[in-house]
Amino acid sequence: MALSIESAQPHDKAAVVSLLEQVDLLTQDLPDDLPNFVIAKEDATPVGVAGLETFGSVGLLRSVAVAPNQQGKGIAAQLIGRLLEAAQAIHLRDLYLITTTADGYFTRFGFAPVSREQVPDPIQQTQQFSGLCPSSAIVMKCSLNTQSA
Repeated sequence: MALSIESAQPHDKAAVVSLLEQVDLLTQDLPDDLPNFVIAKEDATPVGVAGLETFGSVGLLRSVAVAPNQQGKGIAAQLIGRLLEAAQAIHLRDLYLITTTADGYFTRFGFAPVSREQVPDPIQQTQQFSGLCPSSAIVMKCSLNTQSA
């Protein structure tokens, strides 16, 4: 079985929503055209998704989900790696994420908890930050190395 990771397309939205719902993640604020979302497919079957929202020099990593029957195979790590590369390629300075259950997982990618007050306004104004995610959710930040070679 071959795993491929590709840019999500508008026709992938139903599959993305399904994957997110399987792991109890938010779907209310998904953009229709899924810009900066990647989808993992195994033999054409969607098995994982992750997204990146950008706001100037900062971004929000969001909607990281892997089908329950595919977890533990490194799919999420590949999706996150792809988005970290994309964030560096467009010279984002910092990435943020909001999680209620996976803070320990994201530390391996360089994310560390930060107080909600330290989050820049563009991230605070997202639907995820301002209302969809509970105020008890953990906010994490990863500073990216954007130095040119």
